[in-house]
Amino acid sequence: MEPEKIISELQFKAVRSSGAGGQNVNKVSSKVVLSFDLKNSQALSDEEKVRLETKLSSRLTSDLVLILNCDEDRSQLKNKAIVTKRFLDIITAGLLVPKIRKATKIPKSVIRKRIKDKKNLSEIKKSRRKLDF
Repeated sequence: MEPEKIISELQFKAVRSSGAGGQNVNKVSSKVVLSFDLKNSQALSDEEKVRLETKLSSRLTSDLVLILNCDEDRSQLKNKAIVTKRFLDIITAGLLVPKIRKATKIPKSVIRKRIKDKKNLSEIKKSRRKLDF
């Protein structure tokens, strides 16, 4: 994955922020909407696309487009930087390949100790019983 190539494929749109905020909100388009078309991306391999499609399935639209919003700051540039960083974090987390777990064999000494402990506990319980004449 090359971040520069992926960033060049991003589409940004500036929109007016919603909610309270006075005159600035009504006049300035400071909210940034980022969209990334996963299906038509040239920067990702087919394997990476499949991995991202499965891991980000809840965040993708039906057309496999990832949409992120940011209206945290009053500055459009800061919002663009924040949403771009958030996007790169999501993509890198989605592309992580988990380590394959190797099953380990239980050592013979551990098995012997467990059986010995069971026998010991059995003897203790046997000694508590009433004697049968």
